Amino acid sequence: MTTLTDAPVRPDVREDARTGTALQTAIAVARILMGFTFLWAFFDKVFGLGFSTPAERAWVAGGSPTTGFLTNATADSPFAGVFQALAGSVLVDWLFMLGLLGVGLSLMLGIGVRVGAIAGTAMLFFMYLAEFPLTLTGSTNPLVDYHIVDITVMAVAFFAVADQRWSFAKPWRTIVGDKTWLW
Repeated sequence: MTTLTDAPVRPDVREDARTGTALQTAIAVARILMGFTFLWAFFDKVFGLGFSTPAERAWVAGGSPTTGFLTNATADSPFAGVFQALAGSVLVDWLFMLGLLGVGLSLMLGIGVRVGAIAGTAMLFFMYLAEFPLTLTGSTNPLVDYHIVDITVMAVAFFAVADQRWSFAKPWRTIVGDKTWLW
């Protein structure tokens, strides 16, 4: 009886190579799109492009990038007190904005992806907690929303960093060497 492992392999078909190429490309696209999401949020909050931040509340106009979300999203949340206390803090504003910029650049450029994925996961998790329970935000799912889906994309980027495409990974790795946590 032949088993799956005994089956003859046709030399003209390289299923693993084609699948690996398609998978690596899909991961690269997801990584870049996630990076763009973070960079777009950064620029929208800095300049008030009018998508989630109106011009009058832009960071360059003296607005706080954290006040709106942290005070509105948490109104009925069990964590409301914690997040409302952080809203508008200059330190929290700077950390949030540097996080958006750093995560966005690391994912789009493919350098420091592991650090960027960890930082992005932390930011997304705290935003998830700020809106918890999700029924308060009108979500149709009480546990899973886009924050959780985005965290999953971050995990994929983190674990697939060794085989990433469409990035500046190769020159970056010559700089950081064998410090794989900086890949």
